[in-house]
Formats: sequence, structure tokens, C-alpha cells
Amino acid sequence: MRRSHSGERAGYGYEPLPTTSHDGLDQENERMADELKDKIHALKSLSIDIGTEVKYQDKMLRGMDEDFERTSGSLTSSVARVIRMAKAGHNYYILYLLLFSIAVFFILWIVLKLK
Repeated sequence: MRRSHSGERAGYGYEPLPTTSHDGLDQENERMADELKDKIHALKSLSIDIGTEVKYQDKMLRGMDEDFERTSGSLTSSVARVIRMAKAGHNYYILYLLLFSIAVFFILWIVLKLK
């Protein structure tokens, strides 16, 4: 069977677009373009703010990393000295350290209890 080339095929008829003035479409396009510009400007300022915040946070994290490395080095050397002192045969240092710790905790307990 051949299809007919007439205006109506199987219920699909050609309907021309509604006639509108070009001025109305131009105004609508201008309005939408202005809205798009505003949104782009807002996104640009937001992305700049995010970039500034990321740089600030990166700087803070690098500073914290350096602080942790220094603290780790200091703690490692302190522990090494304590171990070296304990191996030297002077076990009284450990006893003194234990007694000092108990005294400090007792004094803190009394101070907090009196408040």
C-alpha cells in the first residue's frame, strides 16, 4: 500500500504555529537572557567565595599538619629520653614520676572539690 501525501495522515494534521509578534518573543528572550546573566553572576561569585574558603582551609590544615609534626617529634624525643633513663638502672625516677603524678591529681581534685 502506498501512503498518501495529503495533508492528513493517520490523524496527524498540519497545524501552523500560532502567530505571535516577534516583539513579544524578543522581549521574552531578553528577559530570560537577563535572568540567566543574573544566575551566572551569582554562580561566579559563589565559586569565587568557595575558592577563597578552600585556600583558607588548606592553609589552616597545612599549619595544623606542621604543628602535629613538631609535637610528634617532641613527644618522640621525650619518650626516648624516658626509655633511656629507665634502662640506665635508675628505677627511682619512675617512682618519683608516679608519686608526682599522684600528688598533682590529688591537688587538682582538692581544688575542684572546693569550688
